[in-house]
Amino acid sequence: MLRIGIVKESASGERRVAITPDLVPRLLAAGLTVLLETGAGAAARFPDGAYGDAGALIVSADELYAGADIIACVHRPPTSRLRRGQFVIGLLHPDPAYTGDLAARGVTAASLDLVPRTLSAAQPMDALTSQDTVAGYRAVVLAAGAFERFFPLLVTASGTVPPARVLVLGAGVAGLSAIGTARRLGAIVTGYDIRPEARAEIASLGAAVLDLDGEGSGQGGYARALTETEQRDERGVLAAHVARHDVVITTAKVPGRRPPLLVTEAAVKEMRPGAVIVDLAAGELGGNVEVSRPGERLVTENGVIVIGAENLPATMPAAASTAYAHNVCAFLTHVLRDGALASDPDDAIHAAVVFTGGAA
Repeated sequence: MLRIGIVKESASGERRVAITPDLVPRLLAAGLTVLLETGAGAAARFPDGAYGDAGALIVSADELYAGADIIACVHRPPTSRLRRGQFVIGLLHPDPAYTGDLAARGVTAASLDLVPRTLSAAQPMDALTSQDTVAGYRAVVLAAGAFERFFPLLVTASGTVPPARVLVLGAGVAGLSAIGTARRLGAIVTGYDIRPEARAEIASLGAAVLDLDGEGSGQGGYARALTETEQRDERGVLAAHVARHDVVITTAKVPGRRPPLLVTEAAVKEMRPGAVIVDLAAGELGGNVEVSRPGERLVTENGVIVIGAENLPATMPAAASTAYAHNVCAFLTHVLRDGALASDPDDAIHAAVVFTGGAA
């Protein structure tokens, strides 16, 4: 009987867990023995006792890495702890060096950030979508907390308070989640995306569509990378629209590449004091906002609050973990046959997600 180990995340600030207690019975029914590293779910408010009551075995980190056949994680576990024949499943964002390291150790891995999002059969495994939904919601809550005025229109005895004007740049999953959340909070919302097909989705949520007549559709439902000339022209046109809004949330990413620069320092200087920018793309490779820094909140000289919102799903660990755990279990259900991992390189999902050896 295969044993799956749920590890405790070691990345700074990471509070999610790969499997939640409610899904332990599902794994047991699939023929797996479930091992939990002590304290793995504590940061997400899932105590060891909840896993034990569901049928998991609570073990030390040494026991887990030594005994588990499958390692379930959010981020990359320490490769030094992995052993030949293990199967790792997580949001691994593989690069050549990492892939080579796992291959040298005889470890096979599945990275859920590689799930082909356009395949209907893969949608239950689409961890990027589930986590981006959390991130988009959280970005608006973060912006509303930083904004020193109301989001909705208010008519009071003291007078009428106008609604906040919110601009969301990028209408992928995170952007659409942000648009819907800002609308529910009562703001006047405008959305922008370089993909024509995304503009209809913006409108379907009741937001205004900022149409700059560009075309940037790419493969797999993502936006393509614009040329430098296209980006420069886009930034120039966007600057005037950015200045007219109270809150700007940027969500534009291109897989495997630096996020496009959408809001320049000059554009930020044109915004009103007290305006808020939340850059969801802020990371090691840069962000959509020239002055944002990952994990930092700064106030510019003209009083604009700029938040580099790094890893927002980790700030909502219970909700994010619950969604992610369903993604992990959906993938495992797809590759398990009679309690064993089945290799099927001809399967489109398997071929896209599994790397280093290609055989489960």
